[in-house]
Amino acid sequence: MSTSSVDRPLQPGDRAPNVVLNAISREGKIALDDFRGRSPLLIGLFRGLHCPFCRRHVAAMAQLEPALRDKGVECLAVVNTPVERARLYFRYHPAPDLLAASDPERASHRAFGLREVGMDTVMAIPFHLPGELPEPMDVMAMNEFLNKKEGYEIEEVDQQAMASSQAQLVGQFLIDRAGIVRWNFTEVLEDGLNTFRALNPEELMSAASQVSH
Repeated sequence: MSTSSVDRPLQPGDRAPNVVLNAISREGKIALDDFRGRSPLLIGLFRGLHCPFCRRHVAAMAQLEPALRDKGVECLAVVNTPVERARLYFRYHPAPDLLAASDPERASHRAFGLREVGMDTVMAIPFHLPGELPEPMDVMAMNEFLNKKEGYEIEEVDQQAMASSQAQLVGQFLIDRAGIVRWNFTEVLEDGLNTFRALNPEELMSAASQVSH
């Protein structure tokens, strides 16, 4: 596994690293090099499944997977949740066509330049979600509220993932057959800037049309 870090999120034109991860959706390992020369790949690098927005991002990727597959683009969702815990989640929330992998060490995030930021930075951002939250909340209160609302029970492995004093940024990267990043969407932890937001499907599908040729 590549564990090297870069100091910024990879941009279009950068070569994607190879990482080798434990598969969730099947047995064995998944390596990014497996896709090179075979097909373009959309890789989503998310926090653990304890994060309600990351669960939504995974579900959104699963919904987009058929349309991307029609364009010849494969999808891989990576979560920081340990593999057995993640398999239990997908048993009750199946996404049978979505390839998924576990990376509790966050090696893939570092390799793609998705940094961790201090929790003091995150806690300073008030989150306004009209229709979902009864009032503006900090990130911890918001996660607790949404997890309870959605019936996600926090277990010890989730608590361990949440115990870090750092917050992991997330992102999605579209990689062509040659292993070059052609499009990305990355989180920016500032009030109003991509924090917990989903990507624009039309923008993604347009980029996918370009790499599928």
